[in-house]
Amino acid sequence: MHFNSAERFRGADLSRVADRARRTLGDDVMILHTRAVRDGGVPMVEVLAAPSTTIDRVRARLEPTPFPVHMRQADGRPYCIALVGPTGAGKTTTAAKLAVRRGMFGAARPGLLTIDTYRVGGMEQLATYAELADVPFEVVYDAREVDAAMKRLSGTCDVIIIDTPGRSPASAELTERWRSLLDALDPDEVHLVIPASLRADLAIDIGRAYRATRDHCGATHLILSKVDEVPRGSGISDLALSLEMPTRWVTDGQDVPGDLKPGVPRLLRAWGLSADAEPDWMPA
Repeated sequence: MHFNSAERFRGADLSRVADRARRTLGDDVMILHTRAVRDGGVPMVEVLAAPSTTIDRVRARLEPTPFPVHMRQADGRPYCIALVGPTGAGKTTTAAKLAVRRGMFGAARPGLLTIDTYRVGGMEQLATYAELADVPFEVVYDAREVDAAMKRLSGTCDVIIIDTPGRSPASAELTERWRSLLDALDPDEVHLVIPASLRADLAIDIGRAYRATRDHCGATHLILSKVDEVPRGSGISDLALSLEMPTRWVTDGQDVPGDLKPGVPRLLRAWGLSADAEPDWMPA
């Protein structure tokens, strides 16, 4: 989904260009970008504008459905959120941010579970954050261990954050193993973690690969990581639209748990659009 109804207007004066946009697209037009350009050496102002109905559709496409009120399922099972994505995307750090930020899920208590037993230091990193924040933590090596680990976490946790290994085309056997573990864990949401600096065509290919699965564990949501590494803010929003998944969060640095933001407000602001008030857990 893209801004198919958006149009660019150029002129020597911003107010006149904006008037042209209103005449063309209607009085409820919204200005997405303005920038100074040159046309044949002549200084000009360029405006990218779209009807408000288009913006509403974009907002609706990016907005995730609300979490359950009490997080736990009807059968008492904790709500499970899995993070998947390519190697180096920042899944483990993002999992730690989600689990250790106070009030991240309201009064619901989080827990951490990892099936990334292949990367040196990955388990130790999560274990350290979990210990410092007093967050229950489990490691699962085999599908036979899933039930016991989930039972232990269910006793104290309302939501479980699941970390997974990075996917490599050269390790199809390992990929199949962790996918079978994820299938056994049966997550309620699967968030694809993609670096915002990744080339759009590569990101789209990765998105297709993670959604095109034969089981129910295909990606359902998007997390854009490392947005601080992208110089043009609107680029991250364009990438999010190209991947066509609701976006709960974005990350913009390595600080745990600070560098984590609600996705939709951040993406809308990148286009210069107003956003709703941010959640209570956001720092002032």
